[in-house]
Amino acid sequence: MFATTATLAAAARSPASALLRARRRAAAAAAAAPLRVPGLRARVGCRHIAMAAAARAPADPLPKIHGGNGLTLFKFIVFQGSDLFFRSVISNMEKVYLSRNPTAKTILDLVRSYDGDHICYDHLAFRTFGVNGYGINSLAEFFTDFGYIPREELRFPAKKLRALWFSPPTNDGYSGTGTYGPLPRIFISELLVDELTAQSQEIIHKYIKTSGKGNKHAALASTSGELTWEKPIYSDFHILSSLLTFTLSSLLFLDTRESEYAAWTLVNGYALNHATISTHHLRSDIRSIDKFNKFVEDNGFKLNTEGGILKVSPDGLLQQSSTVADSSLFTFADGITESIPRSYIEFAERLLLPQFKDLQDEEVKEHHRRDGFEVGNADKIFESTSKDQLTRKSA
Repeated sequence: MFATTATLAAAARSPASALLRARRRAAAAAAAAPLRVPGLRARVGCRHIAMAAAARAPADPLPKIHGGNGLTLFKFIVFQGSDLFFRSVISNMEKVYLSRNPTAKTILDLVRSYDGDHICYDHLAFRTFGVNGYGINSLAEFFTDFGYIPREELRFPAKKLRALWFSPPTNDGYSGTGTYGPLPRIFISELLVDELTAQSQEIIHKYIKTSGKGNKHAALASTSGELTWEKPIYSDFHILSSLLTFTLSSLLFLDTRESEYAAWTLVNGYALNHATISTHHLRSDIRSIDKFNKFVEDNGFKLNTEGGILKVSPDGLLQQSSTVADSSLFTFADGITESIPRSYIEFAERLLLPQFKDLQDEEVKEHHRRDGFEVGNADKIFESTSKDQLTRKSA
């Protein structure tokens, strides 16, 4: 499975293109037992999955999901130059995120002041519109080109969402912190636009059409904080975030909140939705997420209470919490200025897998801990940008 003489010769002729080709081959070859996403079929010689031919399949195809480790070849082909470029990109994504979200910046500063410079990111998360190429793949291709591997699809039927998370190519030998420390997992979700009301679909399609080929430059948009589509008008944002439905039985208008996710994405685009501090990488008492949550609250910040402050996976090994999103004033295209939700910061503790529970602290590596994500946890973390949580924050 290692690079052949022909591959090395091609790399000598064109290093950049050879590197990308090698990564793509590695992503397909590395997994011992690739998982299958229902309704999707693999395309030969490609790391993407093509959607099975069916009129009912509304969303864009997802990248091919892999199981297994699959890191050895990546260690062989990932060069220092490309790694530094990749880190500069995610660092710029972080800069936009911190410039708009004072809560995240303040908490990071407080943690460094209390614990030292030991912050590592568990994952970075993004939101997208799952239609016309603007969904998960629009951002995923940037990460897979730099060695990230698609791992598992998660579904959120009530929210009309699906998500895919990606593992980094390697995390050996990194002694830095933040975006220059161990590479974070990547979590990208998408709104299943075709499952929304006709009115909401029309609004989203209207703005997607103004984007040109903006989906091809999603990572660039995330580093700049700019929308790839036209700035929306307030009434469209309001319709997505709070759709009123008339019911004959009660002769009342009910607030059904069509999709607060859609409203958030319309005004924030590909901006980083949240970064997640890995609490177990800290050195002081706040490496325990319970103590970390108390530390955050004692410093005057409110945490997302949906389903309880601490979100725990069924196996008890993935424990997460998050702040409520910051808000800022936004001037819409029609001149109306209103407050909109921005982003939030999350915290995660991954406990040791049962087979590694007897390891000494100095022996523990990240792969000894619970990996992946949990639908029940993530479903509640999504609420960090909801109207209910934002209103509670200001109460």
